[in-house]
Amino acid sequence: MREILLGVLASLFFAVTFILNRSMEVSGGSWLWSSSLRFFFMLPFLVIIVSYRKGLTNTFRELKSAPMPWFVWSFVGFVLFYGPLTFAAAYGPGWLISGMWQFTIVAGVLLAPLFSVKMKGRLIKQKIPIVSLFISLVILIGIILIQIPNTKTLNLSTVFLGILPVIVAAFAYPLGNRKMMDHLDGKLDTFQRVLGMTIASLPTWIILAVVAIFTVGHPSMSQVIQSLIVAVSSGVIATTLFFMATDRVRNHQGKLAAVEATQSTEILFVILGEMLILHIPLPEPIALIGLSIIILGMFLHSYYTKIVNTKLAFKKT
Repeated sequence: MREILLGVLASLFFAVTFILNRSMEVSGGSWLWSSSLRFFFMLPFLVIIVSYRKGLTNTFRELKSAPMPWFVWSFVGFVLFYGPLTFAAAYGPGWLISGMWQFTIVAGVLLAPLFSVKMKGRLIKQKIPIVSLFISLVILIGIILIQIPNTKTLNLSTVFLGILPVIVAAFAYPLGNRKMMDHLDGKLDTFQRVLGMTIASLPTWIILAVVAIFTVGHPSMSQVIQSLIVAVSSGVIATTLFFMATDRVRNHQGKLAAVEATQSTEILFVILGEMLILHIPLPEPIALIGLSIIILGMFLHSYYTKIVNTKLAFKKT
C-alpha cells in the first residue's frame, strides 16, 4: 500500500509535465528544447542529492564498470520515453497525450515475460500476471471513456504524430526502468540510479540541443523557466518517487503492475491542473464516468496487492 501511495504522489508531480509541455508548444517552444533542457536541469540537482548522501563514488564506479548497459537502457528509459512525449505535444492537446500515456499501465504488465526471477538457484521466466492485466484493462476502459468527448477533433495527422509516439514512450519507460533495475540488482539506491541514467543519456540530449540551435535557435526565457519547473517537479521529485516505489516491489510482477498503474491518476491531476491554469471547462459526464472507473481500478489494484501480501505473509509463517 505504501508503494502505491508513493506512485500516486509521483503522478501528481508527473502531471506538471503534460500541462507545461503543452503550454510551451502553444507558445512556440520546440520539443527539442523541452526534452533536452529537462535533463540538463535535472543533473545538478541529482548530483547535489547523491553527493549529500555520499553516493557519487559508487555511482561512477557502476557507470564505468558497464557503460553499454547504462547507455542502452537509459536511452530506452529516458530518451525514448521523454523525446516522443514532448514531440507528441506539438501535434496533440494535453488531454490526448496524458490520456494515451496511460497505455503504459497495460504495457508494463505485458513486459513481464522479458524478465526472469531467481528461485532456488534457477532463473525462471516471469509470466504475465492475469489479474493485474485484467485490472489494468479496467483502468484503460476508463481512460478511453475520458477521450470520447474529444474524438471529434481528431484527424489522421494527430493520430500518427500525437498518438504513436506516446505508445512508444509507454513501452520504453517501464522497459528501461525495469532493465536498469535488473542490471543493478540493488547495487545502487534510487537517487544514484536516476543520476546514472541521466548522465548516460546526456550525449543524446546534447545532440538534440545542438540540432535545436541550428534549426530553431535558442529557447525563450519562458521555455527555460517552464523546463526548469518540469525538471524539478517531474524529473527529480516524480521520477525518484516512482523509481523508489518500483524498486521496493521489483521482484513481484503483480505488485509492480499495481505501482505502475498509479500513473493512471496523472490524468486526474492533468484535468484539474488544466482547469486551474489553462481554464479548460469541466469534463463531460461520460468523461467523469471514465474518471470514476479509473479510481475503481486503483482500488482494485490496491485490494489485490493487499491480498497477495497477506498470502505471502501466511506462507512464510
